[in-house]
Amino acid sequence: MALAANTAIRKWYPVYTYARAEKKACEALTKKGIETYLPLNRQLKQWSDRKKWIEEPFIKSYLFVYITEQEQTEVLMTKGIARFLYFSDKIASMPATQIEELKLLMASPYELEITEENLQPGEKIIIKAGPLKGIKGEIVSYRSQKQLALRLENMGLSILVNVSVALISRF
Repeated sequence: MALAANTAIRKWYPVYTYARAEKKACEALTKKGIETYLPLNRQLKQWSDRKKWIEEPFIKSYLFVYITEQEQTEVLMTKGIARFLYFSDKIASMPATQIEELKLLMASPYELEITEENLQPGEKIIIKAGPLKGIKGEIVSYRSQKQLALRLENMGLSILVNVSVALISRF
């Protein structure tokens, strides 16, 4: 009986989508009643005849689903979904706090960038003021600027955000 209760627990899972299918896959999952999170980044795009603000996926080919283990098959049967991510031979899940921190970052006024570079560990810091207050990360040198890097361990990605040195402290 305890096993059945354990598998009914909802967790956040990163899923890999086919190229440029993030929004449609997210919409299809939502229509199925599956809670999703697709971080979108607003960008100004230039065409030959005009400029237009558009929302593009912040992490290309990824979105996040909040599901039970039993719902994994339903997610995989959704158009646009390629596969789940694996970490140590198991389907990778993410702590809810990481999703909340990602949502907080996406709502912040800071310019964000994503990198798949394997950033070297540096000084551990915590943001002590501003809209990102309480978020912990590591200082890295990137393009000759001091930036805060937040690691999403189970995805092998890091998020870089410009933060004033006055807003951080060591811990």
